[in-house]
Amino acid sequence: MLITVKARYGATYSKMESFGNNRYLVYLLSQSTDEDANLELVTLISRKMGVPPNRIKIKEDKGSDKVVELS
Repeated sequence: MLITVKARYGATYSKMESFGNNRYLVYLLSQSTDEDANLELVTLISRKMGVPPNRIKIKEDKGSDKVVELS
């Protein structure tokens, strides 16, 4: 399943909001320049969607807009 994610960096807490049609807005604690930002994204999606982190791949990364594959 493919989902579209819009990431907001530098938030005060992590959360994930659904907008239907497999679109999500994700608030991340880390900054976009941090190497751990994508790891935090995968971990948050894993917790909220109930999918193991090793089954989540970022297919397309255009800054804050991402396409993520859950297998």
